[in-house]
Amino acid sequence: MNSRTFQPSRVEVTRVRKEFGTKVALNGVSLVVEPGTFTVLLGPSGSGKTTLLRCLAGIEQPTSGQITIGDKVVFGPGKFVSPEKRDLSMVFQDYALWPHLSVRKNIGFPLVSTSMPRAERVLRVDNMLERVGIEHLADRYPNELSGGEQQRVALARALSAKVGLVLFDEPLSNLDADRREQLRIEIATLTRDAGVTAVYITHDQSEAFALADRVGVLRQGELVQYSRPEKIYRHPKSAFVARFTGISGEFAVSNVREISGKRVEVRLPFAPHMFIEATKSENSPYDTDPHLFVRAAGVTLHPEASVDGAPGVIRDVAYNGRGYEHVVEVGDKETLTKVYAADRFERGDCVKVMFDPVSCFVMNAQEEA
Repeated sequence: MNSRTFQPSRVEVTRVRKEFGTKVALNGVSLVVEPGTFTVLLGPSGSGKTTLLRCLAGIEQPTSGQITIGDKVVFGPGKFVSPEKRDLSMVFQDYALWPHLSVRKNIGFPLVSTSMPRAERVLRVDNMLERVGIEHLADRYPNELSGGEQQRVALARALSAKVGLVLFDEPLSNLDADRREQLRIEIATLTRDAGVTAVYITHDQSEAFALADRVGVLRQGELVQYSRPEKIYRHPKSAFVARFTGISGEFAVSNVREISGKRVEVRLPFAPHMFIEATKSENSPYDTDPHLFVRAAGVTLHPEASVDGAPGVIRDVAYNGRGYEHVVEVGDKETLTKVYAADRFERGDCVKVMFDPVSCFVMNAQEEA
């Protein structure tokens, strides 16, 4: 690397397949990450997200397909470019800092083998130390730092080289909740300020939605939905995507009837006298086993005396700092979870439950094969 003009990389993955013996870890994954954007790959353990990230990095070699980073094909038929020649850096889950180097030298390590003048290298390291707020730690060693401080060093090191692509391997998973939130904000801000293209993996849907310009949801080695966070939240492509990205409740429904191009009415099993309005999934049918999927944002609670709403009973309540999250029993032991209200309802209180059509949608319950 030299002091060439910085350009964020465009990443194109085309029909990438990765096999480990008889196990298929990636099954024909294709996606495009536009320059300067932040993409999060989201999925449970074993979904293929880590394998895909390692294939981008060059740590794993796919079985077939093609990967292009910037204007360079880094993997394809008869082609494999080694990691150090892919114009990328990586932030690891376990930080991967050199234990014998100070913070300053860890951050400057990617610049040592470049043609950059020493004075410019020193200036860039000083700038990164200041940007991530650890200039007072410059002469310490990794074993003298907390987990959050080590992760800041890893982030500064990844951004110091001014590569076109930065990969994040679940960098917040080893931190406690407060540090996770603080560092998540710093990662989002610093990465976007640097103008690089970012690909980040996690199993935490709230983390994915908070960070991403686009989210790719993986399941059993396949990319099952790739879109903007709000699109995935409002229009999940399958029951799996809906469940994995967070629902308050799911109920089998009957008497589904269309009332417009985007809306249906359904009869609730726990309130057979009621029809409620919901959104018709634009991606998935509801012809064989229709279920109502309810996001937590789609539920509001009202006192029992309210005229409208389905009956429910408060079974649990927790204060979350801005209000209260409730668990509501409806019908025969079915529940709605994480139902927010600014005011507290007590355990055992009878309430009425109202549903917002925008955050309630109907699709078949079975997962894709």
